[in-house]
Amino acid sequence: QARLEESGGGLVRTGGSLRLSCVVSGGIVSEHVMAWFRQGPGQEREFVAAISVNSATVPYADSVKDRFKISRDNANNAVYLQMTGCQPEDTATYYCAAIPTVFDSWAPKMGSVYRYWGQGTQVSVSS
Repeated sequence: QARLEESGGGLVRTGGSLRLSCVVSGGIVSEHVMAWFRQGPGQEREFVAAISVNSATVPYADSVKDRFKISRDNANNAVYLQMTGCQPEDTATYYCAAIPTVFDSWAPKMGSVYRYWGQGTQVSVSS
């Protein structure tokens, strides 16, 4: 059973950057679809980005497109979320998620599809 551990959250000013990391143990990142979700104060969890096994399918939420970039590092069994141009509305707890798959180009946006979840890392953007 895979375990996911996020890191890299913190406080950043509007317009600033952060890089979130998610390290996977007990599983092989190259065999999993990886994704990031977030949940802001008083809000429901929402999709941020996902990356397929072959990195060919990389969907983003409209709210973060062109500002955030998801990438996978199979050698280090990790996935990253590079956040740039951060806005106060990006304030949330960010969760890493994973699901094993045999479909190389599959990258779902629905949270219910993902089997494994991390504990989350807090990102706060000050105005």
